[in-house]
Amino acid sequence: MKTLMILSMAMALLASPSWGYKQEDLDKLAATNTCQECDLAGADLYLAYLREANLTKANLEKAILTKANLAGADLRGTVLGVAFLPLADLREADLERVDLSHASLRGANLAGANLEKADLEKADLAGADLAGADLRGTVLTGAVLRDAKIDFADFTKAKFCNTAVPDGQRIFKDCYNIKSGVGAKGCLADG
Repeated sequence: MKTLMILSMAMALLASPSWGYKQEDLDKLAATNTCQECDLAGADLYLAYLREANLTKANLEKAILTKANLAGADLRGTVLGVAFLPLADLREADLERVDLSHASLRGANLAGANLEKADLEKADLAGADLAGADLRGTVLTGAVLRDAKIDFADFTKAKFCNTAVPDGQRIFKDCYNIKSGVGAKGCLADG
C-alpha cells in the first residue's frame, strides 16, 4: 500500500509541469489583445486570433500556436523557444530579437516579417513563406529552410552553420564564429 501511494505521488509530480502559463495573463490577452511581459509558457493557443496583438517580451516557450493568426503582431523580445507554430500566420509581424530556437514553423507565413537578430537555432522552417522578410543578423544555426520561399528576404549578416537551405543543401559558412568565437562542434567552415 505504501509503495502504491509513493508511486501515485511520483506520477502526479511528473505529470504536472513545473512551469506553465498564468490564467490571469491568458484572460488579459483574451480581453485586450495585449499582454506585455506576461507568462503564457505552454499555453494552448491553437487557432487563436491574435492579429496585431502586443506580446512584447512575453514568455510563450513551448506554447501551441498551430494555425494562430499573429499577422502584424508585436512580438519583439518574446521567448518562443520550442514553440509549436506550424501554419501560423505571422505576416508583417515584428519578431525582432525573438527566441525561436528549436521552434516548429513548418508552413508558417512569415512574409514581410521583421526577424532581425532573432534566434532561429535549430528551428524548423520547412515550407515556410519568408518572402520579403528581414532576417538581418539572424542566427540560423542548424535551422531547416527546406522548400521555404525566400524571395526578396534579407539575410545580411545572418549566421549559417549546418543550415538546410530551400534546395536541400547545407551551408556551413559561419561555423567558425557563431556565439563563442570558437569553431562549432562538427561543422566545417567552407570559406
